[in-house]
Amino acid sequence: MKCNLGVYTPTVPADSVVMVREVESRYLLSSAKPSFPKMTYEQFLRTVPDDIHAEWVEGEVVPMTPVSRDHNELSAFFLALLRHYVEAQDLGKIFCEPFQMKTGPNLPGRSPDLLFVAKKRLSQLKRNHLQGPADLVIEIISPESRARDRGDKFYEYEQGGVREYWLIDPVRKQVEFYALDKNGIYRLMNVGEDGIFRSQALKGLWLQVSWLWQLPPLMTVLKSWKLV
Repeated sequence: MKCNLGVYTPTVPADSVVMVREVESRYLLSSAKPSFPKMTYEQFLRTVPDDIHAEWVEGEVVPMTPVSRDHNELSAFFLALLRHYVEAQDLGKIFCEPFQMKTGPNLPGRSPDLLFVAKKRLSQLKRNHLQGPADLVIEIISPESRARDRGDKFYEYEQGGVREYWLIDPVRKQVEFYALDKNGIYRLMNVGEDGIFRSQALKGLWLQVSWLWQLPPLMTVLKSWKLV
């Protein structure tokens, strides 16, 4: 899912003009996945067009495939829900892809489906990326992303210090909630016998897990949280 975080018209430095033209020409010539020259993360942030959803891994630009309707609807549900909660509680900021997160100097630049940055860490937000780990990352699994979300990203987010990681699989109707322990290792968080999950990263937030598969009206959830 792509969300509109504001319109921005970049000023491209002179030394990047050739790279911009090469990126654009390769993108226009490919109707499937565009190919890109190898580049640094700084060049990636400057030159890859804003409307291309991609991640940066070891110098390579990795375009993402389109998502399904279920994936899109679940992303939209969480974006609306968590933005209301975070704003009401004055906890920080919620962002959605293609906003970038670079958890460490030797780690890839990823574009999580959703990420939460706590108020005390907002200084790490840059114009088009978070320089450091989010407090919470949510990845909605697609069939093509299952191995990446459960493999590469799991260990990258753990190593980079993302405090809480939710993995939601709408196809299999499975969800896993992980939190870093005192040793910096992800541990599976418990869901109560009543089917309710309580977040550590988002103070006071609880979710009825069945909501993930039913997607109730936003107002129903907000009333359950006593926010309206």
